[in-house]
Amino acid sequence: MAQALDIDRWNLECEFNNTDHRTDLNGIDRLIVRRGQPFTISLYLRSGIYQPGDSSLDCVAETGPQPSEQYGTRASFGLSANIDTSRWSATVTSPPGDMVALSVCSAPDAPIGHYTLTLGRSGRIEFVLLFNPWCPGDAVYMDNEQNLAEYVLSQDGIIFRGSYKHPISTPWNFGQFESGILDICLRILDMNPKCLKNPGKDCSGRRNPIYVSRVLSAMVNCNDDKGVLLGKWTDGYEGGVSPMFWRGSVEILRNWDTQACQPVRYGQCWVFAAVACSISRALGIPCRVVTNYHSAHDSNSDLVIERYINENGEPIQSREMIWNYHCWVENWMTRPDLKSDFNGWQASDPTPQEKSEGVYCCGPIPVRAIKEGELVFKYDAPFVFAEVNADVITIMKKKDGNTSKVTSTAVVGQKISTKSVDSDAREDITHLYKYPEGSDEEREAFKKANHQNKLLQQQENEGLHITIKVSSEMRKGCDFDVFAVVTNNTQREKKCRLVFGSCAMSYNGFLGKNCGFKDLLNVELSPGEERRVPLRLNYSKYGVLLTEDNLIRLAVLLMDYSTGETTLVVRNIVLDNPEIKVRILGEPKENRKLAAEITLKNPLPEPLENCCFSIEGANLTAGTVISERLGSSVGPGEDAKVKIYFTPTHSGLRKLVVDFDSSKLCHVKGYRNVIIGK
Repeated sequence: MAQALDIDRWNLECEFNNTDHRTDLNGIDRLIVRRGQPFTISLYLRSGIYQPGDSSLDCVAETGPQPSEQYGTRASFGLSANIDTSRWSATVTSPPGDMVALSVCSAPDAPIGHYTLTLGRSGRIEFVLLFNPWCPGDAVYMDNEQNLAEYVLSQDGIIFRGSYKHPISTPWNFGQFESGILDICLRILDMNPKCLKNPGKDCSGRRNPIYVSRVLSAMVNCNDDKGVLLGKWTDGYEGGVSPMFWRGSVEILRNWDTQACQPVRYGQCWVFAAVACSISRALGIPCRVVTNYHSAHDSNSDLVIERYINENGEPIQSREMIWNYHCWVENWMTRPDLKSDFNGWQASDPTPQEKSEGVYCCGPIPVRAIKEGELVFKYDAPFVFAEVNADVITIMKKKDGNTSKVTSTAVVGQKISTKSVDSDAREDITHLYKYPEGSDEEREAFKKANHQNKLLQQQENEGLHITIKVSSEMRKGCDFDVFAVVTNNTQREKKCRLVFGSCAMSYNGFLGKNCGFKDLLNVELSPGEERRVPLRLNYSKYGVLLTEDNLIRLAVLLMDYSTGETTLVVRNIVLDNPEIKVRILGEPKENRKLAAEITLKNPLPEPLENCCFSIEGANLTAGTVISERLGSSVGPGEDAKVKIYFTPTHSGLRKLVVDFDSSKLCHVKGYRNVIIGK
């Protein structure tokens, strides 16, 4: 009969194992490993020696509050001749003796989370198990090292905001390996309502990245649960901070954790998406943030957005809107519940917009299913399909109560963007969501999705053509002109009314006050004639009206007196903030103090008060935000300038994220990539 090993003590070899499992950035003070990949621990025997064939060791791995073999949260296994990476297994890799090198491998579909591993009668060790995108047997397996470096290991990135014509890069510190963040991410799973209701079943569900992604989509917002962030889009940010305040996820996650799981105030779509990305990467699911410009919010699933305007072309607010942009995440995984064609990127949206199965969450849905118009696939395909494909109908409500249809060329789902692998450039991924406009494949997808409106559309008659042209540089603080360009493509003279309006707006389509307006009752155009109508936008007027999004909505309404037809053209413009310049002083090396010299020129015709620069960066600022206030105001055209000191802790390419805030210029973002040497 085999003799049970008598274990006296052990060494978890955390530095070796964590480095081998690519979890060492979480620290090497405890064991953090990935599923389906062996790890090795050293056992020191109290008595006897290990003899192949004569020695035995009973191992039990358990996770969650109610471990059970039925749920897959408990596994019992003994020593075998070789490691079997398809299930829980253990083998000894050292020669006979009183020190035993024990190699242990978890199943590639084991639930993730905190584990205890009992070794015989006297050994009990603890470790954390994560998803393993490097393991071919794991549902999140990704066969590309560059992509893995970007979508799992990279702790910083770029989120695209601004407008479809002028995407703006916003740096973000994901910080998924910063101290304490992994435990906070696991706590988020533990606080989800499904876990509180049935912890055994919920822990079992953590073997499945589809389940985990859906839980995260609900838990990043706090609408139904003890989630991380409270969203706010209107009426100020009392009791919290503007979503523009955040530079990264670390502060948000730590605030949630230390404030007894009370929601952090406040988030908007890019903040929800960025926090979801941090958590996904921390748990080992490849993830990226995606921006969809001209994103539709279809609340009744008819794939049509009805927008109403008054006789001046000004929108009348309704529940269905077109957001200037909207951000969500994509997680990489297989979909064994669907056909294999639908493995790969899955869209998941943590911003609370509509309920799904009674909860504010959305996804995951295969991106490929959206492209193919497969709207019965799980989860929430119709809502995401509408975000990138909905049709827009514009209706004018007249003073007398009558309505009339307005010709409009609004197209949703433009320039769908994410950060490129290995660079800060924008990668256009629209082709992953949509076939080329007008193609046979697009029509097939619309047929499948029963998108009747798009199928019935004919090309509008191009009698009178309108476009809005803008200046090449539109900086906050400047006065500038925008132009309505009207062309008469008919053979007869035209007499029209032209209304040209502008108003401040927030990125999700909510409108502020008028920034400039022109109403021309008699615009006469000869056949073939082009007319440019300028509208001057003055900082003295728009400066106090702009939201932190720096967006102005331009709208031209043209009424043809001869036909009675009305045409609307809308263009959202984003005003550029000044550039933040960052110079690194000193040789960038691990554990060596450096200074960042940060400069911003005041572009406004008025002084800036209460100026403050803040910096944050994964492995650069020790997981904290470092701020420096200026002692005096900064006059028009003058430089705001500070030096901020920081000490990098790890080598490699890192992103130093910078934020400038003041009385008149709020939350201007910048960054500098720094290569830290050993």
